[in-house]
Amino acid sequence: MLYYFFQYLDKSLDIPGTGVFQYITFRSGLAIILSLMISTIFGKRIINFLRKQQIGETVRELGLEGQKEKAGTPTMGGLIIIFSTLIPVFLLAKLDNVYVMLLIVTTLWMGTIGFIDDYIKIFKKDKEGLKGKFKVVGQVGLGIIVGSVLYFHPGVTVRTDTATRNIFQGTTTTATIAPAPTEEKSTATTIPFFKNNEFDYAELLAWTGDNYKNYAWLIFIPVVIFIITAVSNGANLTDGIDGLAAGTSAISVLTLGIFAFVSGNIIFSNYLNIMYIPNSGEMTVYISAFVGALIGFLWYNTYPASVFMGDTGSLTIGGIIAVLAIAVRKELLIPVLCGIFLAENLSVVVQVAYFKYTKKKFGEGRRIFLMSPLHHHYQKKGYHESKIVTRFWIVAILLAIFSLVSLKLR
Repeated sequence: MLYYFFQYLDKSLDIPGTGVFQYITFRSGLAIILSLMISTIFGKRIINFLRKQQIGETVRELGLEGQKEKAGTPTMGGLIIIFSTLIPVFLLAKLDNVYVMLLIVTTLWMGTIGFIDDYIKIFKKDKEGLKGKFKVVGQVGLGIIVGSVLYFHPGVTVRTDTATRNIFQGTTTTATIAPAPTEEKSTATTIPFFKNNEFDYAELLAWTGDNYKNYAWLIFIPVVIFIITAVSNGANLTDGIDGLAAGTSAISVLTLGIFAFVSGNIIFSNYLNIMYIPNSGEMTVYISAFVGALIGFLWYNTYPASVFMGDTGSLTIGGIIAVLAIAVRKELLIPVLCGIFLAENLSVVVQVAYFKYTKKKFGEGRRIFLMSPLHHHYQKKGYHESKIVTRFWIVAILLAIFSLVSLKLR
């Protein structure tokens, strides 16, 4: 809203200084400051409200050290993250940008699913919360919406040839811009760490005939559904000890913010020789607000936590990260960038599969890990949860750096 107001002041009244709001970097800086202020100042009030409403965490007995002390800690703290993200976005972002609209829808959609899940756990006294099949239906529904918009919306385009050419004429060299190609609809994505690293999902249907690109949505939309479901569930599993999910997510989101900024800037995308995605740079404003909200939430969520994010927060975080990665065509980098989520997910899958296999073969279920998800394994080994979280953060930072290196290392 402020963006449009200052745009009016600049163009209609020509007031000096108001034109600064056209710059993504300026609005992104304001967004992170504002979200930090909202999450830290008003976060305490939200926590007090949750405590008064007796919206406390019901802790299952898992035999973990310090577990009983967490009982009664306010949950649904994901509301802090959601409000602290959306308020700056509504004030500072271009709300008619298709990517920003998708991210707002994702935040509200996944936040609602998580809120229903937490509500059932707390007020209905059902520890299982929302049935798994209904969560999956919600995730698939969001995947269909996101995939359809990214595939069919005319504002979602890419441009791969943005290079300038140096032309030698006699004794002088002049730089000229190569003829600008038209922006085109495409299901192309980026394969990290490979030269000539663009892959088009439509190519998987090349065997069907000359018009195979018209049916690329049959591949693209299911891929989007799978990614959103997998990443949101990964974030949900990671939210098991104080500060783990919020901290690792902030690192991943900040990295995606860098990808969004360079992909949406024709100069940087030309220099880095990466796919130019028009209008995607506006996501940087949203990402800045989201990072500020996550860091502000950590103020209250680090050990010992004053509030838990609940599924309201974890499902929202996972959904947003998935949509961001897909929008900047870096979804194939998710296993590296979100390696913590992947490890947590795999630890559960491997544990359950191995237990069932050994029970069938030997009549007794055996385990690979002392407990899954992975962070509980280390708790069982006697590590304090603050040490586990800090080390997971370090790993997440290393994975983020490795992901950023993919911009030039091919």
